[in-house]
Amino acid sequence: MRELLASSMAALSCHFLPISHTTKLPNFKKRAPPSISCSMQPGGQTNMKVVINGAAKEIGRAAVVAVTKARGMEVAGAVDSYLVGEDIAKVCDMEEALEIPIINDLTMVLGSISQSKGTGVVVDFTDPTTVYDNVKQATAFGMNSVVYVPRIKQETIMALSAFCDKASMGCLVAPTLSIGSILLQQAAISASFHYNNVEIVESRENAGDFPTQDAIQIANNISNLGQLYNRDDISTDVLARGQVLGEDGIRVHSLVIPGLPSSTTVYFSRPGEVYTIKHDITDVQSLMPGLILAIRRVVRLKNLVYGLEKLL
Repeated sequence: MRELLASSMAALSCHFLPISHTTKLPNFKKRAPPSISCSMQPGGQTNMKVVINGAAKEIGRAAVVAVTKARGMEVAGAVDSYLVGEDIAKVCDMEEALEIPIINDLTMVLGSISQSKGTGVVVDFTDPTTVYDNVKQATAFGMNSVVYVPRIKQETIMALSAFCDKASMGCLVAPTLSIGSILLQQAAISASFHYNNVEIVESRENAGDFPTQDAIQIANNISNLGQLYNRDDISTDVLARGQVLGEDGIRVHSLVIPGLPSSTTVYFSRPGEVYTIKHDITDVQSLMPGLILAIRRVVRLKNLVYGLEKLL
């Protein structure tokens, strides 16, 4: 009888559902004592707790919806400096409220969920200058990190790698969360051994930092393989020929074309043949399968891994 009772209690999980109301004082919210809702979890398992840092951004909002729909995980916190105090479900146009306000304090959010059982992951969509401190904070509360932030400096990645090794805590730094983009990169590596000429053409809807991280990653992947590309005009200084990435003659052409999807095309050629690889992204939703996969895999790591492709 005692074993049966213990088993039943182990499968019981309780959630505090805060009930809030606003007073007439500006910018001040007062919370009434929380109600308690209890539910039975199969086999005593608890959902993975996921904190979205950068939750008010377009990709952050998409991540909140994706995590909410994913099996075995739940949104446990939303961090951003924009729309502070708003329920993240309302910001994401979700039908049901999550009772999770956006808070501009990562430490506060991590502290509030640190006592709950189960595995935790912080997803970071913030800024290259804050990534290192964010991962340190997550690690201090025993949580792994998935980082999808463009333009992280190499020295920051090296410092994070040393820190994660010392802490034996997993962290994934992902230049891309698009599985399609990763497949393009893998195809480009295979093709690079068979063609002497290569050009990368990328287009984005808005002007930004060019070349993009995708183009840089492709160039890095097919460089230093003993191949020298575009020999016929490798030393030309004609600007219309595009920017050379690296020392192997790989050229990239960056276009701004409003109204069209983000696109990356790699052209390989040799006399009499052209091999083209193309990948288009029409919506941020395309990154969500990769994000969910990253969240599931990062909890198994004890160090930093650079690139989602290493976890596929």
